[in-house]
Amino acid sequence: MDTPDAELVDTPAGPARITWHRPEGRARCVLALGHGAGGGITARDLAALAAALPEREVNVALVEQPWRVAGKKIAPAPKTLDVGWTAVWPRLAAPGLPVVAGGRSAGARVACRTAHPLGAAAVLALAYPLHPPGKPEKSRYEELAGAAAVLPLLGVQGGADTFGRPEEFPADHRPVEVPYGDHGFVVPKRAPVTQEAALALLTGTVAEWLAGLGFAAPA
Repeated sequence: MDTPDAELVDTPAGPARITWHRPEGRARCVLALGHGAGGGITARDLAALAAALPEREVNVALVEQPWRVAGKKIAPAPKTLDVGWTAVWPRLAAPGLPVVAGGRSAGARVACRTAHPLGAAAVLALAYPLHPPGKPEKSRYEELAGAAAVLPLLGVQGGADTFGRPEEFPADHRPVEVPYGDHGFVVPKRAPVTQEAALALLTGTVAEWLAGLGFAAPA
């Protein structure tokens, strides 16, 4: 059973918050998840993972950047996001378990940029913003490729994500597709896939990937 609790962590950018979703028994890893630039840790994909993974012996840590904790509506520059995440890392590593760096959208970019320097065991990129909508020429692929070159990396992407559909990624690093999902993994009501099934695909994919790395209990 999931037992959540929260703690504030001081960073050079202001206080950040970690909300822990811990299994009742042993944990095999910490999955640290950062949010996007337009939302917080209540995003449906982050909430679904926090609800599903503790029963697979994964300690899920949802990290709120200082700007969100302060109630601001606009995210700061990427460098500031990296500073906040880096300052929180010692608390994420404190349980003495392997830490998988992850996040959605802007949070996925932060994870990719910082994972190797911080000593992450792997990287989870949810809804990676490959490019701004309608501007495929402004690619952010190098951040993803840089992380994947040195660490195990799993990408999960909505099939209708305007920030980068799965087929837009190079074949070597093509993410797992959530059919019909948009950037927030929202599935249209008319789609032949339900919202519940889409999120189950996402959480199941992540759980099996972690289990394959030895970081989650088998199903």
